[in-house]
Formats: sequence, C-alpha cells, structure tokens
Amino acid sequence: MPIDFKFRNLEPSDGLKQHTVDKLAKIQKYVEGPIDAQVVFAVEKHLHCVDVHLHDGGEHFQGREEQEDMYASIDLVVDKLLHQLTKSKDRHHNHRRGPRADE
Repeated sequence: MPIDFKFRNLEPSDGLKQHTVDKLAKIQKYVEGPIDAQVVFAVEKHLHCVDVHLHDGGEHFQGREEQEDMYASIDLVVDKLLHQLTKSKDRHHNHRRGPRADE
C-alpha cells in the first residue's frame, strides 16, 4: 500500500511514519484491491491533527482527528476508517445477497 506523508508545522518523524504504517496495515484485510493513502500530519494551535484519505478503486474514505497527542490522533483516525470500511463492506455484502433457498 503506497502511503504519501505530508507534514505541516511539524518536523518529519520516522516514528510517526512507522506507527501510521503499522496501524494502516490493519485496513488491508478489509479491502480486496490495492489502496492508496494520503496522510497529513499538522499542528494547529495546541492540537495535533491527522487527516487520512484512502482511495480503494472507486471508493474514497477519509477521516480527521484532533487530539493533544499525535499518536492518539493516529489511533482514533484509523478506528474511524475501520468503521467506515466495515460499514461499506457489510453494505456491499448484504446488497449482493439474494433470498435464502428455504424461503
């Protein structure tokens, strides 16, 4: 999964990048094809913000989280994206399913 990192008002950190890659690896099992990810780290006033945009074929998912700790922001935004992906996967799965044979 190619991930594009951008840092605003913050020095690039290998620790943040590695933590984000580890967390986004969880998302790979919810999609069938390759996904592209764009992650923007920013510091606004006293908050650490993380914006993530995922492109999975024809679908787009995005999440934004603001916390006082950057690692907490990463964890929470990945949780939001996992929720969106599972909801989308369930929607597609239930949509394709026909009536049961015994009904």
